[in-house]
Amino acid sequence: MAGVGRMQGLQARAREVFAAGVGAADPAAAVARHLPQALADAPGPGGRWHLIALGKGAVAMAEAALARLPVGCPALVVTTRENARPLAGACVLAAGHPVPDAAGEAAARAVEAALAATAPHDRVLALISGGGSALLPAPVAGVGLADKATVNRLLLGSGADIGQMNLVRQALSRLKGGGWLRTSAAPIVALILSDVPGDDLRVIASGPTVAPLGSRADAAALCHALKIWDRLPAAVRAHLAAPERAAPPLPAARNILIGANALSLAAMRDAGAGLAPFALHGDVGAMAVQIVATLAAMVPGQVLAAGGETTVRLVGRGIGGRNQELALRVALAAEAAGLAGDWAFLAGGSDGRDGPTDAAGAVVGPATLGAIRAAGIDPAARLAENDSYPALAAAGALLLTGATGTNVADLAVLLRG
Repeated sequence: MAGVGRMQGLQARAREVFAAGVGAADPAAAVARHLPQALADAPGPGGRWHLIALGKGAVAMAEAALARLPVGCPALVVTTRENARPLAGACVLAAGHPVPDAAGEAAARAVEAALAATAPHDRVLALISGGGSALLPAPVAGVGLADKATVNRLLLGSGADIGQMNLVRQALSRLKGGGWLRTSAAPIVALILSDVPGDDLRVIASGPTVAPLGSRADAAALCHALKIWDRLPAAVRAHLAAPERAAPPLPAARNILIGANALSLAAMRDAGAGLAPFALHGDVGAMAVQIVATLAAMVPGQVLAAGGETTVRLVGRGIGGRNQELALRVALAAEAAGLAGDWAFLAGGSDGRDGPTDAAGAVVGPATLGAIRAAGIDPAARLAENDSYPALAAAGALLLTGATGTNVADLAVLLRG
């Protein structure tokens, strides 16, 4: 029983450190800190502010901004269904994520209309957070919503990282890759909460207020490299293969980064964790081996934190997400390596949602695999089907936080007892 108590204590500590990282990514506080800078360029005579917020943190970001903006400022908010709630003074629209849906397409038309309604003497305050890529599908001519949903599913299962995914998304969208700048008559200032490693503004929500990542030809070459080209809808292949006209230069915009994974890691450090000698990156299988090697080298009582985003290649039809799969792979790799002593590993999405599930991720330790097998489940067989969720659920290892209202990519915690 003492061993069980020690493990429960380790896992509780892991959750505390993770919570500190999520708390540091509070979108309302980040907006409040940077709003004076954003509002410095006031509208011209007769002009007014227009607010458009997009992403998982959109409601909280808009609420903080509306407290400082003039009463009656037009405000449009697009977010995920689990993060949507009524907001005085704003129109809040909920859309599908991670696969785009008809509600998102309608929201995209509303954003286009709001931008088109601006005048040169107005100003647009854009509040952008993670999740915006799927939430605002605006397919180019000839490509339908079902086509974009198919592309999204293929990219999610291809092992592509977020930058690669958004290169393709931008090439198929009217609003991504600087589309807001092309649509608005008014100058735009954007406050951006990063959910991507490296904080490349072109990648966050597919960069609606910055230049695109590349050309159609670049996107086509990537789809060939990922071996998904032949499975793309015919309309998508035709668009990506068509010659591209030279576009006029994009209007300038002020893009201000207000929150990122690195700030959450700093908060986890303040909560007593050291920084791991790696970032969460690349295939979950290779990452799991590196995590177990790090756990083996840690001293008793040591806590480490890591951030970033891994990738998963989908080969089965199970239920799970990259953090759940990473955690289960760590448990198996630890068993294979004969890792001795008490340890815990947590991997979770800062948004509270890992893949198409209600879990943020998982917390595993030496007893996890035994609990899974005691429930009659073969963990390795479940991984072969990308079916980590039911296996972890059987062990009580899921990390269930609910929607957090923010998104700064993934966070992990490693502990030794």
